[in-house]
Amino acid sequence: MDALFQSFLNGFPYLMAHSAAAFVILLLGVRLYMLVTPHDDLALIRQGNVAVSLSLGGTILGMAIPLAFVLAFSVSVLDVVLWGVVTLVLQIIAFFIVDKVLRNLSARLADGDMASAVLLVSVKLTTAAINAAAVSG
Repeated sequence: MDALFQSFLNGFPYLMAHSAAAFVILLLGVRLYMLVTPHDDLALIRQGNVAVSLSLGGTILGMAIPLAFVLAFSVSVLDVVLWGVVTLVLQIIAFFIVDKVLRNLSARLADGDMASAVLLVSVKLTTAAINAAAVSG
């Protein structure tokens, strides 16, 4: 029992540091996404815009999934930060690719276009799955 407790005491600081780094990256990534998209996500969600809510939810999941894999395979906090930032940037690029394909994606989402939101979330989750597999080796 003593070895188990000692193992916990040794590992707990690493858990906290890695988790904190991942959550900070996630929060900064979501905030950056909200800054680079032309529409005001929170204002539209407060007005009941389901398309924007779905899009932002897909963003959060799309950023969290690769971060989870980064955490599973990281060797240091710096490892979490570096790979976490890379996967978040790729998620933001995914938004702009869909924007180019659909033209005026932000306006479509602001107008409540669910078809655009579903396609965007699908691309975000696909990007997340590929990024997660890539960072896990």
